Order: sequence, then structure tokens, then C-alpha cells
Amino acid sequence: QVQLVESGGGLVQAGDSLRLSCAASGRTFGCMGWFRQAPGKEREFVAAISRSGGSTYYADFVKGRFTISRDNTKKMLYLQMNSLKPEDTAVYYCAADTGRYITPSRRSVGYDYWGQGTQVTVSS
Repeated sequence: QVQLVESGGGLVQAGDSLRLSCAASGRTFGCMGWFRQAPGKEREFVAAISRSGGSTYYADFVKGRFTISRDNTKKMLYLQMNSLKPEDTAVYYCAADTGRYITPSRRSVGYDYWGQGTQVTVSS
């Protein structure tokens, strides 16, 4: 059974840090990514990483603050979030692609599997 399970969300103050984790199981995945969805807004791309971890991509609004990484031996995906802002408040989703291994998609339709999401709330 294929599963992606996120953890690590919570309530923090502006300027704080959080580390999100995504545990993958059930099969081998290629590129993986993080997306987020705030209330009343569409789901948006946050960051993505190639299968090897050698290539990473970020949305402009998180560059320099967030870092995506993965540990294939542990089947884990991470998102280190620093200098959090109230506008980062959203449900964060882990996504996995079975077809791409080198260049990840920035579009949600490019991913085959999704986690249930973890809430991140940043107070001002």
C-alpha cells in the first residue's frame, strides 16, 4: 500500500523554524515535492527535489528560507522552514511522482501520490 505521511506541523511565532517530514512507503518514488494550501486559496508549489537529491527547486516566496531534502535509505522527505512568516500559514502536503526522476514538476498534476497534509500556523 502506497502511503505518504506528513508530520512536524504546528503553531509557531513569526521568525521561528519548523521541520516537516514525510514518510514514504509502498514503492519507490522519483521526484518529490511540497505544496501548500491556505484557506480560500489554491494549492501552490513550495519546493521539489530530484530522485537523487542533487537538484532542488523552490517557489520564489520561500527561496533562502526553506530547504528541501530527502533520505532515500529511510524513504523520508523533509522541508526545513526558517524565518517563518504569517503568510506561510497553510496545510502543507507531501507529493510523490513515479514518472520523473531528474526534473520535478512544479504543478500539482505532475504528482501521483499525496499525503494527508500537516497544518502550519504562524502567528504574528
